[in-house]
Amino acid sequence: MVTFRFYAELNDFLATERRQREFACRCARAATTKHMIEALGVPHTEVDLILVNGVAAGFDRLLEEGDRVAVYPGFETLDVAPLGVRERPMRSEAARFVADAHLGGLARLLRMAGFDTLYDNHFHDSSIAAIATAENRIVLSRDRELLKRREISRGCYVHALNSAQQLQEIFRRLDLASSARPFTLCLHCNAPLHAIDRALALPRVPPAVQARYRRFTTCEICQRVYWEGSHWERMRGLLDRVMPARD
Repeated sequence: MVTFRFYAELNDFLATERRQREFACRCARAATTKHMIEALGVPHTEVDLILVNGVAAGFDRLLEEGDRVAVYPGFETLDVAPLGVRERPMRSEAARFVADAHLGGLARLLRMAGFDTLYDNHFHDSSIAAIATAENRIVLSRDRELLKRREISRGCYVHALNSAQQLQEIFRRLDLASSARPFTLCLHCNAPLHAIDRALALPRVPPAVQARYRRFTTCEICQRVYWEGSHWERMRGLLDRVMPARD
């Protein structure tokens, strides 16, 4: 038997009777920490630190009879990289994402905030895993099984259901506020936006917009034109809730 204790939000993945307490269970022969943590319901992407008998361990640590395993999620302010399962915490990376098919709204909001976020409603799990590996992207998903795939090393299970709340959750978890660059990416293409001369923009916008606005940006991929209208104001309000006020 091996004794486990999961901490903080990792308990959300466990069966109710195993939450917020130590519990013992049998392990398969030659079971690793990764195998057992995921067998108990917790994707390895949610884990930042594992202690086996009080000593930091990796995902490949073979478990033995009588071991005591403590499993921790990402720490908000403490850098455990020297001891943790990753060389650097995810929040220290230049954040680039790939989102699964259920997170289209979140993908658009992350682009709004200036974070390179790939999304396609037709992405298969294998495609997401391949993209994440090849391009060093953080996988965003509400699918535990996707995040358990061995080739995915950096990912976040998104707990919230509403896209605005999901944005707040990811901003908090990965400390994104300081690296946000609002309104620099196309919400549809994920491509950089560029300023466009008003005279060139006017034929591509509605008459009411032509009369009211003077500044425009455009995406060179899809040719959409953006301006600071009511939709921009609503998005600005959402960003103000997840980013500290700037002088």
